[in-house]
Amino acid sequence: MTSTSAAHSHLAEFEIWWRDHYNFLEENGYKLRSRYSPNWVPSWTNTNKVDINCEDGISSPVGHYLLLDARRIRDGARVLLKCIDVSRHPYEIEIGRYFSDPSLSDDPANHCVPIYDVLEVPDVDHLMIVVMPLLRNATDPYFDTVGEVIDCIHQLFEGLRFMHRHHVAHRDCMQLNILMDGSMFIDAWHPSEQYMSEDLKRAARHRTRTQSPPRYYYIDFGISRKYDASNTNPLEDPIFGGDKDVPEFKEDNFKPRNPFPTDVWYLGHAIQETFLDRYSGVEFLSSLVSDMMHSDPAQRPNMDEVFSRFQILRQGFSKWKLRSRVAHEDDSSFFDFLVHWAHRIQYIVRRIPPTHTSLS
Repeated sequence: MTSTSAAHSHLAEFEIWWRDHYNFLEENGYKLRSRYSPNWVPSWTNTNKVDINCEDGISSPVGHYLLLDARRIRDGARVLLKCIDVSRHPYEIEIGRYFSDPSLSDDPANHCVPIYDVLEVPDVDHLMIVVMPLLRNATDPYFDTVGEVIDCIHQLFEGLRFMHRHHVAHRDCMQLNILMDGSMFIDAWHPSEQYMSEDLKRAARHRTRTQSPPRYYYIDFGISRKYDASNTNPLEDPIFGGDKDVPEFKEDNFKPRNPFPTDVWYLGHAIQETFLDRYSGVEFLSSLVSDMMHSDPAQRPNMDEVFSRFQILRQGFSKWKLRSRVAHEDDSSFFDFLVHWAHRIQYIVRRIPPTHTSLS
């Protein structure tokens, strides 16, 4: 029998930290996967199985060493744990809690990831663990119709407008900080291999976004800031988030800037990268996104104006237009075309609406 000490030689250095806090997390109501148990014995021990084909053989992505999935013991809900160094990111929990307060969390326009719980890491004053819902890549599976794109963009514009109306600048609302819930998925997916079922036995089955519309969320408030309502032109020293192409930062990365127009650029660029650079059939977004990405921050529309222009834009779309196909560059075969039409006919016959967000 393999000893647990030998088993733990399979763990990466960053995983050992989570293993060492397994019991603490369990005492506080959260259970990690068996891989992180102090008593873990690999399931492939004394078998012909290969570790990478076993659920407990899959580590968390190295780039996400501060994050780990878990189960909430009281109801089995899947959650994400994020370890935060509050000495480096003093406002992240404060802002997350602000938007998770019932006075704001029940507003459908709020697309900030909710915080379920905050745990103080024992014996380390500057570390906290935040508990959030387990979300997934917002771009996978691919979008199929104009209506699905409209619903996504509507939620993203609505959500950033909501943050700005509450005087919070995200400051890093790039593509990777936009996720979605698992509404589309029939199978629970594996946190590290999202295209696979949780037990790694098959591809995770899912419905389309039209059939089971997901909700989109903004995550990661590590460099976000909240301002007093009276401060109509807050200025901050530039701080590079995940997207390094912000034009005003390239022009002068020492000059203090208003972060709200920069947020508009970030979101415009995220839409450019996600849709305009990779899909056909989304050209209707070009003009608005171009204005959002204007090189001069003073010339960009604010989020109220962005949302208003988008609402006017979508008003002109017929149901036929909303059901029309958008094709990803990797999803443009004749078979994909036939699948789209099979879905489209099904939606019409079953009276499934082409969009699930409303004009407001």
